[in-house]
Amino acid sequence: MAYYTVGTIVNTHGIKGEVRIIATTDFPESRFAVGSTLYAFQKGQSKPVTLTVATMRKHKNFYLLGFEGKPSINDVEIYKQSTLKVTDNELETADLQPGEYYYHQIVGLKVVTEDGEELGEIKEILSPGANDVWVVARPGKDDLLLPKIDDVVKKVDLDAGQVIVELMEGLE
Repeated sequence: MAYYTVGTIVNTHGIKGEVRIIATTDFPESRFAVGSTLYAFQKGQSKPVTLTVATMRKHKNFYLLGFEGKPSINDVEIYKQSTLKVTDNELETADLQPGEYYYHQIVGLKVVTEDGEELGEIKEILSPGANDVWVVARPGKDDLLLPKIDDVVKKVDLDAGQVIVELMEGLE
């Protein structure tokens, strides 16, 4: 079974069993909805722990989750620094619109200019605010930060394993 990361538990929150989550998914409202199943991968453990979301609310830049059967801080403290994942079956529940992709589909694609010049490979996606930023690892150079906007990203071709871009002035 394949698992995909949707967030990280960074700390506990209060004494009533809530944890702070940094989301790494485009669909946090549906991923962390009450009743959702998440798998907590803890450092040093070979098997994930299955958790069912009992409560969810947004607080600043975090999502605060409570889990069924975990009413106290003592019940959730062991999950600090765990990575939260979903299975590939749960991926199909989120409807992607044209031009939307899962992070795992984008990471690893080659980046090519419209002129055919190969720039590198996408190694990471950042979500700092208004739009995502794709981090391109370039051999022998610093990473290139590409904003995910229509003026820059011209075409995503998953079948060919590449992204065609137009570099705006100042990006390089």
